[in-house]
Amino acid sequence: MMMSATGSSNIFWHECPVGKVDRQKLLNQQGCVVWITGLSGSGKSTLACSLDRELHSKGKLSYILDGDNVRHGLNKNLGFKPEDRTENIRRVGEVAKLFADAGLICIASLISPYRDDRDACRAMLQDPNFVEVFMNMPLEVCEGRDPKGLYKLARAGKIKGFTGIDDPYEPPLNCEIEIKQKDGVCPAPSEMAVQVVSYLDQKGFLQA
Repeated sequence: MMMSATGSSNIFWHECPVGKVDRQKLLNQQGCVVWITGLSGSGKSTLACSLDRELHSKGKLSYILDGDNVRHGLNKNLGFKPEDRTENIRRVGEVAKLFADAGLICIASLISPYRDDRDACRAMLQDPNFVEVFMNMPLEVCEGRDPKGLYKLARAGKIKGFTGIDDPYEPPLNCEIEIKQKDGVCPAPSEMAVQVVSYLDQKGFLQA
């Protein structure tokens, strides 16, 4: 029996007879986390939804953990100070780990600006089961889109600590997938999804 990571001597991990391998065989896929990171407006949610649809069409079970959506419930008590952002990512990482253990392909779509926070989530899983997707879109493209009007508010000083404006974004150093413009043109959502699905298929995640 494993003692709790909290160090408490009276909390233990309880093993059950049905494990991850059994669940993966049932679903005919391998649980993993596809972590999509990038600036606001870079296309993270667009890719997440397109990827989810593509996997569904192939009979694969996935679930999206969207950065905004989780702040309506799981993380509604967190703000945007650095320590709150770290806790936000930690919680999502722990939930994503549970989804992967259940045999699902968990799609986490968050700005997740700090490299150490993303690396901490990677460390929660066996490394091959964490697929980091970097939406490498220029700031001017993201700001030009500004789907939520947040860049405009940040430029006006009405939002403080906005990633890419007055708070840093630390790009991945060794991501599994990088999506960027080609000849100044952003790839279509379906094209991006196919790129990620092809990677998952090559790595064996789409079969048990």
